[in-house]
Amino acid sequence: MAPFQVPRVFRFDDIDAFRSSIRNLDVDFTPLARRISAEQVILSLPGCDLNYTRSFPRIIDAQLAPDTTAVGFTMDDGVPIRFNGVERDRAVIVIGHSGAFYTSVEKTPRQYVSIIFTPEMLDRGWPGAGLNFSVHEISQAAQDRLREAVRQVLFVTSEAAMADVTGEAVKESLLAVIDQAFSEIVPAKWTARANSTRQFKVFNDARAVLAGNVAHPIYSGELAKQIGVSVRTLHDAVQRYRGMSLHRYLRLRRLWLVRQQLLAGTHSVKASALAFGFWHLSDFSRSYRSQFGESPSETLAAARPK
Repeated sequence: MAPFQVPRVFRFDDIDAFRSSIRNLDVDFTPLARRISAEQVILSLPGCDLNYTRSFPRIIDAQLAPDTTAVGFTMDDGVPIRFNGVERDRAVIVIGHSGAFYTSVEKTPRQYVSIIFTPEMLDRGWPGAGLNFSVHEISQAAQDRLREAVRQVLFVTSEAAMADVTGEAVKESLLAVIDQAFSEIVPAKWTARANSTRQFKVFNDARAVLAGNVAHPIYSGELAKQIGVSVRTLHDAVQRYRGMSLHRYLRLRRLWLVRQQLLAGTHSVKASALAFGFWHLSDFSRSYRSQFGESPSETLAAARPK
């Protein structure tokens, strides 16, 4: 049996570096803070990675890699995370299998753990596969045990004196506490809404259309037409999964697309703003500064060679 590997610690103040550090997850996110500060502790065990993340305010869209299972839970208490359209401050655990999607909105910095198993875990009686990650309420005692198990694992495996500890033994302890948590799922009506797929499909279809069109703006009517729903249906899906109106969501996306052009240093501020539908330039500048903490011209100046 191979001995454990010491946890690796990564710290980030660059969004692209943080995105590229995430394995087995195709992830895209929009920061909701002017500057980011994140930390990730990764412990590699036989057949799984334990990821402890200290995050920053952001919007996340993610899809799990094939032939994997991911289990996640928070390690702190704070402003509830909007996960797959619901906000809960009670103890919860989430799970996704091979190719599952999730979306979340984190309004404040939070701490959470994801444990990603490869290959997919199919023989433990955990909740099954679906289009999206499923959310389950658990007892407070189960949440406390999950958190304490992670703290103990990271503490013990960081000690050089514990060289005789095996990764298989550590993984088995994590599996045991996850098994127990899933055996203590609390029946709750809100989880049925969280785990439904009808609105999730509308939102996910819209996200896919937007992801495939980054060179020009897409407005509400055109987007609704492309995915075959009414604007009201689209608005309701965005409101649920983003916690904001359809108009604000599309405007925020357009601001980020302008920023990407300015960071490339190849377009003028005016040309970039107009290209993405910001015809009121002074209003655009105010919105841009409010979102990113600097003016558009400052972004462009910093991106161009000196």
